[in-house]
Amino acid sequence: MRVRSSFWICAVAVLVGFCGAAFGEIGYFAIFMEGRKIGHAMLIREVADGNVTTTENSYITLTRANMPISVNMSETSVETTEGKPLRFESVQDMGLFAMKISGRVDPNGSVLVTVESMGNKQNQVMQWPAGAVMSEGLRLLALKKGLKDGVKYTSKLFSPSLMQAMDANTVVGPKEDVDLLGRVVSLTKTTTTFEMPGAGMMVSTSYVTDKLQVQKNIMPVAGMMVEMIACEKEFALSENDVFDVVDKMFLVSPQAIKNISSTRSITYTLKADDDAEKLRIPTTDNQQVSCKGAVATVTVERSSVPDGGVFPYRGRDKRMLEALKPTRFVQSDSKVVINLAGRAVGRAKNAGEAARKIEAFVANYITSKNLSVGYASAAEVAASRQGDCSEFSVLTAAMCRAVGIPAEVVMGVAYVDEFAGSKNLFGGHAWVQVYIGQRWYGIDSTFKSSGRGGYDAGHIALAVGNGDPEDFFNLVSSLGKFKIEKLVVNK
Repeated sequence: MRVRSSFWICAVAVLVGFCGAAFGEIGYFAIFMEGRKIGHAMLIREVADGNVTTTENSYITLTRANMPISVNMSETSVETTEGKPLRFESVQDMGLFAMKISGRVDPNGSVLVTVESMGNKQNQVMQWPAGAVMSEGLRLLALKKGLKDGVKYTSKLFSPSLMQAMDANTVVGPKEDVDLLGRVVSLTKTTTTFEMPGAGMMVSTSYVTDKLQVQKNIMPVAGMMVEMIACEKEFALSENDVFDVVDKMFLVSPQAIKNISSTRSITYTLKADDDAEKLRIPTTDNQQVSCKGAVATVTVERSSVPDGGVFPYRGRDKRMLEALKPTRFVQSDSKVVINLAGRAVGRAKNAGEAARKIEAFVANYITSKNLSVGYASAAEVAASRQGDCSEFSVLTAAMCRAVGIPAEVVMGVAYVDEFAGSKNLFGGHAWVQVYIGQRWYGIDSTFKSSGRGGYDAGHIALAVGNGDPEDFFNLVSSLGKFKIEKLVVNK
């Protein structure tokens, strides 16, 4: 069995956009993780015809179990010279296929968004988040506030890649002598705390010139430091170091768990590494959580999907209706996904039977557990039949939604007996929860494919959503910040 870190890599790639492009400067940057060069970014700001176009192209290479993974990201924002948003575009290439997201903001604040992948096109209309800005708007705000030590201000930064706005609180600090790859420069320190609803906080530290050009940025991710440092083009484009991320996605279990598939429930005690850190662990129908500051007690119950429930879902619950909609990674409206769902369900008589059939179908359908896939959407997985837990999960969720069963993608950690020579670990993992009858049940086509049986009490959920990149941030911001102090197995 392979526990995946693809969603972690995806989140790192998206976070690069927050590291350097905040003020829309021009130049090349080298990207480092834990002191090793993993990629580069190029930032361009152009002014023409009363509009400002800010573009960031970034490229990173990471290794997973000796398999290199390359991720290309491009973000473009177009704003007026006053910082009013006009349109945006994001291209994400994380493996076999590329996904393009483009949006145009109308004067009334409506945004027509188009998502394109593998010839499949989705159109949707959203409302521009009130008060949100992109690169130029943030640059103008920073210029207005200035760089005096102690200045504080708030903003809301819209990310085209995430299709969401992040609340940001910025504090200007003192000038410091900063090492830029051997060149020491006096720069002003600014610290920005980004907060996404339900996904925790990310802290970004930037060192800027008097003209607000970022020269260095530091952001912690999963207990490690990601840095972007301004440099010459030749160094930015130079060969990257080898950096394997697999071991960064694992937590040591305080004990071995025998016969986990038949275990009734497990109670975990999680402890943040920093006593001031507040753990954010979601309560679900499958896990109960009690948090007291830096300590969380989590009880996870084994649950099997029962017979029963009507599909397609015909209720009016807002959450269930949201869990039926196609999204840019869970494309339940894709023809190939709809056809697969029909094949899987067959003549199932109820929602529970249909969900179990889809879980088993996906377990056998993905034939190549290819670690070179960065992160693929359901339609891409349906075509390639490649991937691992995140690909299993988005395809499972999309197929469930396609037949009218509410489904959500869950990100967290799951217990494994052994991985790459180490024993008794909890590794980053993704699975699905489906709404049957009056509650949610966990299903795990990845573990079903490995012979483990599926969802069990060895799963600790850290985030729930649609499988989109923004759903990963609670996982990324939590991993590396806590340990499992103890667990109690209830047979």
